[in-house]
Formats: sequence, structure tokens, C-alpha cells
Amino acid sequence: MDQVRVESLSDKEEEELIRESSAASPLQEIRMNRTHFPGTVRKKAYKFDGQGRFCETAWDLVEGKGDEFCWYHVELPKGNHQLSQAAKYLIGLLCPPLKLQDILSLVSNGPFCGYVDGALIFRVNSPGLPSSECTFRIAARVVESSVITVSLGRVPRLGFSKAGQSLLYEVPSLESPSFSRGERKQVEGIVIKEHVLEFFLKMNHSEEADNPVPKSVSNLVVHIVDTHVDHIQDIVTKLEMELDTVELELDTGGFDLKKEMLDERRFPKMHLDLQRLLQVIAHGEQVFPRVKEKCSSKIWFLNEDISSLDELIGRLRRLKENVGFIANRVTAIQAGLDSWQAERINRKLYYLSFLSIIFLPLSIITGGKFSTILLASQENVL
Repeated sequence: MDQVRVESLSDKEEEELIRESSAASPLQEIRMNRTHFPGTVRKKAYKFDGQGRFCETAWDLVEGKGDEFCWYHVELPKGNHQLSQAAKYLIGLLCPPLKLQDILSLVSNGPFCGYVDGALIFRVNSPGLPSSECTFRIAARVVESSVITVSLGRVPRLGFSKAGQSLLYEVPSLESPSFSRGERKQVEGIVIKEHVLEFFLKMNHSEEADNPVPKSVSNLVVHIVDTHVDHIQDIVTKLEMELDTVELELDTGGFDLKKEMLDERRFPKMHLDLQRLLQVIAHGEQVFPRVKEKCSSKIWFLNEDISSLDELIGRLRRLKENVGFIANRVTAIQAGLDSWQAERINRKLYYLSFLSIIFLPLSIITGGKFSTILLASQENVL
């Protein structure tokens, strides 16, 4: 994606810019200031011919003509910035032709689906820290021959690229560490390293080069929703694999590992991530049926794409059930660790109580110093 780096202007430069643009028309003045905003964003523009071909185009925000349609995507930086800062980014890139009500509809938190100034706008923007991988924000403005989307960070498989060599279509072979000194083994196919294989196992989708090129705006809308659901599925798969690894470590680990997990509060953090995912899925369950309902009344929205939206809504429901199962597993593991910790405390208290029964009578001889030591030991255990 093209990266837009914007430098802040000094006061003198701003005054000169205003003075120079005073003689120009208001529209030219706004366009001149479009790229002068703080921050770093990524943007991409595509033009589709309606016959299965596409090309990258200039960032002019014009609509397609005839069978052609355009797609303009903005990728906001995944940092801990305020919503007002994200709104400034969009104003700098999308105004004009968009108006302030369009910008606010795209950048605000929470679920939304409705018409704004004649265009269908829907968003699934979850609240939370923008830097968290469980915070999802995707919004779209759809008209008959143009789509504008805004995402927080990179969404896997969302963009398009020219068909090239993809690892998914190669004959794989693994690295073999059993090579003798100076000897090389002739290997057929592409060598796949272990970390690359783990990455592909966490993916539930193909690469960008394998994306089918949309032939209509309705195809593009389905593609946007599909990649959003795939993105959620990737995070859920990653959490499942992480939880499987933790369960294996707990089965084979000992005291130090369990104490480390309790000290790091690993499972409460994982439980919080799962609750955020459930909120994202709940937003999708609210928005996407309404998108399907509103698009079904459009002549240019194909019937097969309505069916595709139905399937994606069903996937979301199954994802919600899956996340619920993972949350139950996390709760069970946390309960087991809490029980183990409570058992350790009770055992220590039992030993201290036993010692107290034996040695507390000695406090009469030692003047109470020994009993003070035992009480301090009990407080440390608790």
C-alpha cells in the first residue's frame, strides 16, 4: 500500500498557504489542504472493469462509469490515538467529496447501518485500545459505482494483487537438519520453514493474489464482509492454538510454571480478549443482517451475493459459539490454578499450625518471641 507521510507546517507556512489559496475557489482550497494533516496512514485505490479485471488507480475519489466501479480503502494506524485524530485523518483524505456526517458515521465506535446522504454506510467498530489485536474496526460507504472503506490496521486478504507465485500452489518440502558436513541434499519442491508453516496453519484464508476479482459492487461488499469474518477467525484460531500449548505445558510443567502463570495473570488477560471478540461478533450479528436487508432492495445487488451474506452471518454465529467454548476452557484452567494455589496455602497453614501446637508452649520460657515469629510466618503465607 502507498504510505502517506505528512509533516506538520510551521505558522509562517500556514499563513502563506492561506494567503495563496485566498484567491482560489473554496473547492480548490480544500483540495490543497487535503494532504496536510498530522500522522501516517495507508491508502489504496482500485478500478474494476466489471469483467473480472482490475488496476490500481489515482486517489481521486471519483465514481466509476458504465460497468466500471471504484474502491478506495484507508488503513488507519494501529496506535493508541483518539477518535478525533482518526477523524482528522479521514477528513484530510476523503473531504471533499465526503461531508462531515459521512466522516462521523465511518469513524464512530459501535455498530451502525443506515443511509447517510443517499449512501449506505455500515460499520463494525469495537471500542477498546486500538493497539490490541482483538479490537476490530471496519466501516464502508457503498453507492452503486463506488465503495469507500476504512479499517484499523491491516486486514488480511482485503486488498488485491496481480497473480504471481504463491506458496499455497507449490509442492512443499521441509528442512532436514540431518545434512552431513559439506553435503547438500537435493530437495524437490519449495522448502517450508517451521515458522512459515505455523503462520499458514493460523490462517483461515488464501493470499491476496488468490482473491477472485469482483465483477460488481455487490461482489466487493461480500468480499469486504468475508475478509472481516476471516480476520476474526484468524484471531480465534490463534487463541485456540495458544490455549492448546498452555494446557500441554501445564500437564508437563511443575511448580515454577504454574506460579509464573498466576503471577503474569495470563488467563484473566486471555479472558478479556475473548470478551472483546464476543463484542465484535455481537456487533457483526447486529449490522450484517441489516446490510443484507437494505441491499436486497437494490437492483444492482445480485441475489447470489445476498445468499453469500446469509452464509457469512451463519459463520459469525458459529464463531460466537466457538469463542464461548474457548472462554469455558479458560475459566476451567483458571479455576484449576486457583484450586492449586489454595491447596498450597492450606498445606502451609496446616504445617504452621502443627508447629504452633508444639512450640507455642515454649513462648513461656522465651518470653513470647517465638510466638511472634510464628504469627509473622502465618501472615506471610496469607
